[in-house]
Amino acid sequence: MRSIWDRLALILCVAVILAAALVGWLVFENLPHLEDEFAYLWQARVLAGGNLSLPTPEFSKSFLVPFVVDYHGQRFAKYPPGWPAILSLGVRVGWPAVINPLLAGLAIWLTYQLGKRSLGEQTAFLGALLLGTSPVFLILAGSLLSHLWSLVLALIFILFWVAGLEDRKEKARLNPSLIAGASLGLLGLTRPLTALALAVPFFLEGLVILYRGPGWKRRQVVIAGGITLLLLSLYPVWQRAVTGSFTTNPYTLWWPYDKFGFGKGFGVTESGHSLSQGWRNTRYSLRVAASDMFGWPKISWIFLPFGLWAARKSRLSYYSTGITISLILLYLGYWVSSWLYGPRYYFEALPGLVLLSAAGISWLAGWIKLPDGNEAGAGPLTRGRAPLIVLVLGLLLFVNFYYYLPSRLGGLKGLYGIEKADLLPFESQVVEEYQPALVIVDSKHWMPYGSLLVLESPQLDSPLIFAWSINPHTDRKLADFYQDQRNILYYYPDRDRNTLYTYPLPGSLIE
Repeated sequence: MRSIWDRLALILCVAVILAAALVGWLVFENLPHLEDEFAYLWQARVLAGGNLSLPTPEFSKSFLVPFVVDYHGQRFAKYPPGWPAILSLGVRVGWPAVINPLLAGLAIWLTYQLGKRSLGEQTAFLGALLLGTSPVFLILAGSLLSHLWSLVLALIFILFWVAGLEDRKEKARLNPSLIAGASLGLLGLTRPLTALALAVPFFLEGLVILYRGPGWKRRQVVIAGGITLLLLSLYPVWQRAVTGSFTTNPYTLWWPYDKFGFGKGFGVTESGHSLSQGWRNTRYSLRVAASDMFGWPKISWIFLPFGLWAARKSRLSYYSTGITISLILLYLGYWVSSWLYGPRYYFEALPGLVLLSAAGISWLAGWIKLPDGNEAGAGPLTRGRAPLIVLVLGLLLFVNFYYYLPSRLGGLKGLYGIEKADLLPFESQVVEEYQPALVIVDSKHWMPYGSLLVLESPQLDSPLIFAWSINPHTDRKLADFYQDQRNILYYYPDRDRNTLYTYPLPGSLIE
């Protein structure tokens, strides 16, 4: 029979699904905005059609898709296949934007289950509530990025790793370590660096178990590790399938410097990425995290020290601290920081941090007695403090809901000038009469052109296809190539976003 906290957690899951869907609809308008999102959606649509890549089209530079590579006659996104494969499920039902909100609800439930195992139901629910109101969580849940899928895989891995080491069931139908290994392996096929960072504390724990643990625990570690490595072996196979080489990194086919590491050839500077630059990026990302984690400006970490003390004897404290430190240290070696959509490179640390914060709140308020026997109300800081803690927490949530979150989300609306209104000129009856059509988009920047790509199929066989104007000579050759197949239209969004022409205007913006 489910407890009241279980029921509340389920209600919270549904509420978060709706909230994430609203963010996707009202803020992002269910459109890609970052180059990453364009590439993910393009690859998902290709996978939904049963392909890993497509033949490079004629005039490939005119048919640019951000972060989609043309190499050896094939076109494919630079990203690993894990997230596009999941996103393709939404493409198949005609609603890719529904996937991340559903994953957000699942992440809430898994976080509650993780907290329930270590901290008790009430504190677990509080942690899930903090996660569901987190600005960075809601931003990513409303986007088309890979982080929610990565977070769900991380949570499944942790839960089943713990189950495999704590619950000895010789006749279990499905060994939990199989699921743990599969989840970590799939995470490696989605976000490889994140999977590596996440694995570090568990790898160290596994080494200790292999050295001096009982036989049945050793078997669990070997099973989880074996399944993980088996799935990770598919990564070079995927690289071979799209690039023709097991070792070619598709990231470098778009930007040769887009590599993990230090020194010349890594990152955009002439001297290459350095530890000092990595530390500057990290400090900036952590400053963003201090506000974006809970929407409490600069003090989202405030309850963490108390949570670390309250849960100091629990494995959750070790896992959470290890994952957080590992993510921070590993991403020092990547040349770019994360801040626009929040500190997303550290996103998989968030469930542990929210649960530790909830443990700190509960310990200060005197609500919990942890499974290790640590009395929540035993310290002088906790006696008679529950009303004050409730008041402080309520004020902080108020600040997030009424000030920080609306401002943060509002700043992302129409990001890079990409809006649903950009599509309206192409939905008129007049334009339908010209279909099938090639629309040559003459704009200085890629965004006015990119916003239209949702109307175009990756195979370039949709009623409307769009080409980014390169120069008048190339545009003429492109129009001549397609004139027997399609009507040719011209669009000048930098001049007028509401008018299409059947002839080129003088004075191309890009010479």
